[in-house]
Amino acid sequence: MKSETPAAVIIVDDHPIMRMGLGQLVQSMDDVEVVGEAGSSADAIELFESLDRVDLAIIDVSLPDRSGLELIKDLRSLDSGLKCLVISSHDEEVYAERVLRAGGRGYMMKDRAPESLEEAVRQVLGGGVFLSPEMTAKMMEVMAGGRSGDPVSALSDRELEVFREIGSGKTSREIAGMMSISIRTVDAHRTHIKDKLGFRDAAELTYEAIRWVEGRS
Repeated sequence: MKSETPAAVIIVDDHPIMRMGLGQLVQSMDDVEVVGEAGSSADAIELFESLDRVDLAIIDVSLPDRSGLELIKDLRSLDSGLKCLVISSHDEEVYAERVLRAGGRGYMMKDRAPESLEEAVRQVLGGGVFLSPEMTAKMMEVMAGGRSGDPVSALSDRELEVFREIGSGKTSREIAGMMSISIRTVDAHRTHIKDKLGFRDAAELTYEAIRWVEGRS
């Protein structure tokens, strides 16, 4: 039976074409309505606070001011009942578990959106969790006592964000500006990353970060 009140969805992605495409897919669903779009974390929070009700936020990991992981935490601090679904081009094996730990309820690679978005949206809105079958199997292995094969799993969400930007060629100053933190804080993150991953010096950190990013592009 058709609900009298459609579920209210916002879409947060810094690419206008992606927002438009996701919006069209969501709008084609019965009982679901896109009530707003944003291209950054700051705009998303402003949008969220301006709306009477939001049931689901569809969020990308990479945003120009803060990561999608941080945005999930910020939005859920405003409304603990908000459901969040991440749709991103970043490696699901790296980010899916982090999304769930941040309070998200699902993760989907962008290339799967056309055929799987409706299933993901309905599952998350219904109180479930959406992951690909492959990721679900990997997480079950971890829960059964296995360990992640990717050493970056030891990094915090912030450290992972800094590591990814180093691998993308950004300087500490550029990372500081993008993340709205001081250069000293970025350098502290770099030190923690180097220590956690066992790199000898800054040059090895940069080299391994580039290799890691290239391996997931």
